[in-house]
Amino acid sequence: MKPLLTTVILLLVNLVHIHTKAQDTSLTKKSIINFSGYLETYYCYDFSKPSNHLREPFFYSFNKHNEVNLNIGMVKANYSNGQTRSNLAFMAGTYPQYNMAVEQRMLRNTYEANAGIKILNKKNIWLDAGIMPSHIGFESAIGKDCWNLTRSILADNSPYYETGIKLGYTSKNEKLYLAAMYLRGWQRIQKINNNHTPAFGTQITYKPKANTIINWSTYVGNEQPDSLKKWRYFNNFYGQFQLTKKLGLTAGFDIGIQQHRDSINKLSGFDTWYSPVAIIKYSTTSKTRIAFRAEYYSDKKGVIIYTPNAFQTIGYSANFDYLLSENSLFRCEIRGLSAKEKIFNSNSNQNYFITTSLAISF
Repeated sequence: MKPLLTTVILLLVNLVHIHTKAQDTSLTKKSIINFSGYLETYYCYDFSKPSNHLREPFFYSFNKHNEVNLNIGMVKANYSNGQTRSNLAFMAGTYPQYNMAVEQRMLRNTYEANAGIKILNKKNIWLDAGIMPSHIGFESAIGKDCWNLTRSILADNSPYYETGIKLGYTSKNEKLYLAAMYLRGWQRIQKINNNHTPAFGTQITYKPKANTIINWSTYVGNEQPDSLKKWRYFNNFYGQFQLTKKLGLTAGFDIGIQQHRDSINKLSGFDTWYSPVAIIKYSTTSKTRIAFRAEYYSDKKGVIIYTPNAFQTIGYSANFDYLLSENSLFRCEIRGLSAKEKIFNSNSNQNYFITTSLAISF
């Protein structure tokens, strides 16, 4: 993985060099370098009171109990001149600590490191390569861009990032986006040992109106060594609708299947997991808004979330946001989970917690 990161960084440096030395004045005028940052602190109180201060293992963000902590702090550099572009961002916090625990230590703090070129001058077709945000889902690691303070079970247990090559096309009216990816795996920078199989992804996003987004993303890959190969097929669907000036709705559904091996290591059918989710957001004033989320996650065979008993959980939450200033947001959320079996830390089938956060972007 080191050569890939080195290549991306060198390409970023070369692009900046091109920008500063460009003789074509039209190109120079288009060249833009932006620097930005984001910081989100939080406090979470879990009523199950885990003694090690670590919440349920299927949460990868806002997962520390009864302590003020940093979920993510990030600095980013972005370069674009109309024909080439690149992004380089580094982060710290409990989100990278737990979400990227399987990666090489030197890469766990890399949020983004990619570069791209425009394939055709008259068409909006780009080829990007490197470490990129995932093409799956409507929630990201950046809290201010999400309707709820904490992420859904669906989001925390599907890729936040991906590594590979992406070919993307945006239509002239910007209503349609199409993309195909060649990837290293399901949320991976470092490939699994003895795994030589490729992974693939696709994305179709359609915006029939300015206030409507419809998305379908897919993933196909093997997350095991070649000798234990089990193909995974995953679909992510969601729609976001601004129903009125103040009222918005997000509805999503994930479903995946993965090949199953029996006790003698023979392929025998598929294991399935799925998750529907719905979020309603209402802007009460220009500075305040509320959001309500309902979700269900079923993974009876433990493909994604393994627990001693089958994981079948209903979740619900209420969220309040207050915009302190143009670039700072205070949030508070009450959330509960109810499972069919006793799967939570306190040997219970219920889990309740309260979270507050302060996010600042610059």
